[in-house]
Order: sequence, then structure tokens, then C-alpha cells
Amino acid sequence: MSKGRDLKPHIGIFGRRNNGKSSFINLLVGQDLAIVSNEAGTTTDPVNKSVEIFGIGPAIIIDTAGIDDSGELGDKRVKKTLEVIQKVDCAILLLANNEFNEYELDLIKRFNQFDIPFLIVHNKSDIETINSATTDTIKSVTSAEIMNFSTVNPTNTDDLINLIKRTIPQTAYQKPSLFGDLVKPKDVVLLITPVDSEAPDGRMILPQNMAIRDVLDNDCICVTIKETEIEDFLKLGIKPALAVTDSQAFGMVSKLIPEDVPLTGFSVIFARLKGDFEKYMEGTPHISKLNEGDKVLILESCTHQVSCDDIGRFKIPNWMKKHTGKNLEFDVVSGLSEIKGEIKDYALIVQCGGCMVTRKQLHSRLKPAIDQGIPVTNYGLSIAYMHGIFDRVTAPFRNKN
Repeated sequence: MSKGRDLKPHIGIFGRRNNGKSSFINLLVGQDLAIVSNEAGTTTDPVNKSVEIFGIGPAIIIDTAGIDDSGELGDKRVKKTLEVIQKVDCAILLLANNEFNEYELDLIKRFNQFDIPFLIVHNKSDIETINSATTDTIKSVTSAEIMNFSTVNPTNTDDLINLIKRTIPQTAYQKPSLFGDLVKPKDVVLLITPVDSEAPDGRMILPQNMAIRDVLDNDCICVTIKETEIEDFLKLGIKPALAVTDSQAFGMVSKLIPEDVPLTGFSVIFARLKGDFEKYMEGTPHISKLNEGDKVLILESCTHQVSCDDIGRFKIPNWMKKHTGKNLEFDVVSGLSEIKGEIKDYALIVQCGGCMVTRKQLHSRLKPAIDQGIPVTNYGLSIAYMHGIFDRVTAPFRNKN
């Protein structure tokens, strides 16, 4: 997993060149990890740093290049900086020398566009504190909190940390349960985990690991089997309170698991945990409304070696063509890479479970499509729909969202 997709909450530091962003981050992190220089433009690509914030826990601080960079290389740095906005849970806009104009206004506009909560810190207050004119200008465009700060003489670091804690949403660092409202202590939860060519050698994939831990955290009895052992398990006479399977095995598993046992998928669980579940539920049936030649965008949140069994690049496109009887065009974007072309050109967006990204990153990823009314769905929900078991795998969640 690359650094940019760490599951800890992400806090981005934005501002002009030489406003002290790197010094500011070094103070927060407590060690000299960023290059500090009086020369403008020292920071190039965004750099991630780990920090422990009391009351929040582990977090990722992202150091970005100056928003006022110039020239051909500078324009590329600014582009990278702006891309970071969609990946953060909270932003800190660093000012200095009472400079607040089009650069800062553009950042605030972009923060608001992606619903990024932010605070404003006037740095280098040992040289010049923020004046009333600057404060009034800021308050005329945003209700974000403002404070003076100095990395040279950091007398109010505790106030800064408390302000960050007030600004960052609790959902960014609180860990909600996957199964907490679906099961009760001592329930048997059956996890069906196929081992195929896409499975990593000698270990479980992240959603399976997280599911096992969450079942145990809810004081339930966790039973993990391959799909080939379902019939053997059922012979034991144990009735699970819930069965969860890999979405690729929906067709087979749904036939073997009795109808009176609630059944869902790992990808569906994560769709509910991280995605916009209501929009997924609305968007999934649009699969049947696709027309000849429509473009479908597949979004993978991780990068991995591609195989002929790849679910996003081969299986879902083939199932969708078969289900619709239409000749469809598919584009795949992996990681958090920029989506090329116009989002409005797509008739449907299919997002993976998102186990490798934060909730905010996934929501920001889908927001442009949702804002334009483009239907969105999820790997597990789309597969269930195309296998005719959509109602069954979503039944455990009805009236719980």
C-alpha cells in the first residue's frame, strides 16, 4: 500500500511558498523530517509524515508545495498540491505577513467544493501578527477559526492541537464497527473466503482480516471457511447469525446458504462503512438501463498486479456486458490517480470496496459524479445485482442506515 492511502486521518498543510509550512510540520511531528529553507519552493511533491495527536491518535500530515509556485515546474507542483485536497480529512491554511488574496481564496473555494473542514493559522507571528484588516477580510468569506502562531516561539501549541481536534471530523479517526449493529455477543458469524489466483500468497486480504477482527471485537464466534467447505460446515447443524462472502462467489454461495440465514458480502459491508450507501443503492439498478456504447468507469482504490481473474478489469465488465446484452466501453482508474477526461461522459461509476483508502478519500472520489447526477455503485452491490441477489445481500442493512 502506498503512503498516500494510509487509513489514518489525513491533515493537509496548504499555503504560499516560504510561509513556513515545513517548519510548522516539523514542530507538529516533533522531529526534523521536512527540509527547511529560507528559499521559496523547497517543497516539491506532497510528502506524508506520521504524527500522534492526543485525542485523535495516529494521523498523517501532508506537506504540500506552495500554492503560488510559478513556471512550468511550479505549475506541476501546484497541480499536485491541489490534488491533495481530495485526499485529506482536514486542512490547515497557513498564512504569513498578512497576505490573503486570490491564492488563499482559491484554496478556500476548493476546500468548500469537497466539504473539507479547515482552520487558518497566521504563522511567523514572532515577526508580524495578523492584523484586524486581514481578519475582517477572512471573516467576510469563511467562518473558519483563525489563530496566530510562531514556529520560532511556539507558546500556544496546545491551543493549536485543540483547534485541530475541533476541526477534524470525529468520523475521520473513530473506528466504526463493521458488524456492531448486525450481530450480538456469542452469535456465530460465518466468513466465506475463496482462495483464488488473486488471493495473496500465504495471507488474507485486508477486508477479510478486518472482518475477522471486528467479529471478535463484537464478542462473536468467528468461523472462516472456503466456499468449497460450505456444505461440510452446514452438516454440523450450526446456524450462523450472519454469513459474509467474497462478492465474486455470490452466485455459488447464495445457492448453498439457506434463505433464512442473512447473507452479504465483504465489499457490501465496506460500501456501507465507507461509501455513500444510499447513492449506491439508488445507482446499482441503473446497470439495467445502460445503452449500447455507454461508457462505464471502474475505480480501484488500490494498485495491484493484474491477472486474468481481475474482478474490476475483467470479471465485472464481462458480467455487465452479459447482463445488459450491450456492447459497453470500460475505463479503469487505479489508486487515487486523476480521472482523465470528463466525468459527465460516463453513464455509470463502479467503485471498489475502498478498504485501502479513508472514508473521506472515497467520498471525495465520487463527489464529482454524484454532483452531476451520474449513478454510482460498488463492486459487491453491482455483482449481487447482476447475479439476481441484490435484495438478499442488502436486506441485513435495511432500516439501519
